[in-house]
Amino acid sequence: MSASAPPLPSPQFDTRVQTIQSGNTILLRLPNGDTKAFKIDKDSTTSLGRLGLFYANDLINEPFGRTYDIVDKNLKIVPPLTLAEVEDTDATNELINDGEFVQPLTLEEIQALKQSGAHASEIIKMQIEQHANYSLKTEYSKEKYKKRKEAKYSKTFTTIEPTLFNVCDYWFKKDQSRIRDIRVDALSQMLNMANIRPGGRYIAVDDASGLVVSGILERMGGVGRLITVCDTDSPPSYPVMVHMNFKHETVAPVLSSLNWATAQADYIPISAPVDVPTEEIKSDRQQSRINKRRAASDLLHRTREELFAGEFDALIIASEYEPLSIVEKLVPYVAGSGSIVVQSPYVQILSDLHNKLRALPGYLCPSVTEVWLRRYQVLPGRTHPTMSTSGSGGFIFHAIKTYVQLV
Repeated sequence: MSASAPPLPSPQFDTRVQTIQSGNTILLRLPNGDTKAFKIDKDSTTSLGRLGLFYANDLINEPFGRTYDIVDKNLKIVPPLTLAEVEDTDATNELINDGEFVQPLTLEEIQALKQSGAHASEIIKMQIEQHANYSLKTEYSKEKYKKRKEAKYSKTFTTIEPTLFNVCDYWFKKDQSRIRDIRVDALSQMLNMANIRPGGRYIAVDDASGLVVSGILERMGGVGRLITVCDTDSPPSYPVMVHMNFKHETVAPVLSSLNWATAQADYIPISAPVDVPTEEIKSDRQQSRINKRRAASDLLHRTREELFAGEFDALIIASEYEPLSIVEKLVPYVAGSGSIVVQSPYVQILSDLHNKLRALPGYLCPSVTEVWLRRYQVLPGRTHPTMSTSGSGGFIFHAIKTYVQLV
């Protein structure tokens, strides 16, 4: 009896686009290992600096993860490299003398080759052939030499799939202070402690450029409810979400935002009138503005009612403000056995929070953990910890809300 085929994933859990679309902001890995973000617009030309220009249409509707070579502003797909085994050799680097004349190919000759249209692989091949000590190098040294030359002369790049891991890693390397030092491992621990899952209902306070909100939305898969509380009058700008390339139809029904004023139960919203008599409407443009104000007012009213109804599954906080006041304000809306997760780059802030909440009966098992990660280089015969790593990914407070019965 043949085994039945596995069920296909539900389309409602597919929150990200699977191919590059016009208007997407995508991540590109350059030959030197750096990652850059570029917006792809239809019928436009994208500049990659030293690598040159290319037509953006060549990337539209293409899957992520492919490597391209820029040839006269057109993109040519580079086939993936096969995994080659490292050959055993008795060569060492002790007899190598990297002097001035080991590479006869001069800078002027290299510039002439580039201007004549020679491909980067041809230039690298000529350098290898004329290198006086190349044959004396070990296999590892030869590979490093090739990679250095490719980073210098190659015009290739690779599109990176906008997964949460890749986007978080990009932002941590770009400007970790804007995401409050939340490293990939710290974000994964926060999502696990909060038990983020499809169909859950969550409250988030995200001052980490939308990194926490992006992680929650990806795990929810377009099913559930997420209300964010911020200090802006309009919906917050989350720059991290731009790189995630979420589908609007899967995020819009799930995500709503309130500011700290509208999150107060006694707050009376002040807005422009939406009930205007028909005879006072002078144009279609005025009617359109009234309809937009009415829709915004209804959305605000529904979101406030939903927040005040409570019974949310978790509260996740990554804020620049003092966490105790935020917890005291929002924890009444969390259901029993719901998780409370607070992240901070500084241990003292969470230590103070821990000392205050562990004395209260409504918080079960409060704890503070430090996030630590060591990366490894994994290569044949050369697996070892990397020589440098980030000092810390911050600290995480976690507790479980319990109902207290007064006797």
